[in-house]
Amino acid sequence: MSFTKVRNAHKTENTEDYLELIAELHNIKGEARIVDIASKLGIAQATANKTVQRLQSQGYVKREPYRSIFLTLKGQKIASESKKRHNIVYTFLLNLGIDPSTAAADAEGIEHHVSNKTLKKMNKFNILKKNI
Repeated sequence: MSFTKVRNAHKTENTEDYLELIAELHNIKGEARIVDIASKLGIAQATANKTVQRLQSQGYVKREPYRSIFLTLKGQKIASESKKRHNIVYTFLLNLGIDPSTAAADAEGIEHHVSNKTLKKMNKFNILKKNI
C-alpha cells in the first residue's frame, strides 16, 4: 500500500515543482519564461518547453505567443498547496536543528511524499516551537 502512495507522489511531483516555480518566478520577476524555468531547474529549454506544453494541455497553465507563462486557477491552487507543504516541512526541519541548506534540499523531496496527517503534526510542532 505504501508503494502505491510513493508511485502516485512521483507522478505529481514534477507537475507540482513546475507550478510552484512558475508562481515563484511571477512573484520575483513578474513573469515566467521557458528560459528562466530551464535555468532554475538546470535542464534544457526544450525539456522545459515540452513539460509546459503538457501542463497547458492539462489545464494548469496558459501560454500565448511571445508572452510569459501564466497559471490557471487550477494551476494556482496546486502551486499554493505545494508551497504551503514545502514551507511546513522546511520550517519543521529547521526546528529540528537542520541547517537551512540541507533543510531546503530535503524539504524539496519530502513535500511531495508527506501525508496530510504527518504534515498536520509537523505544522503543530512548528506552531508550538514558535510559541516557546
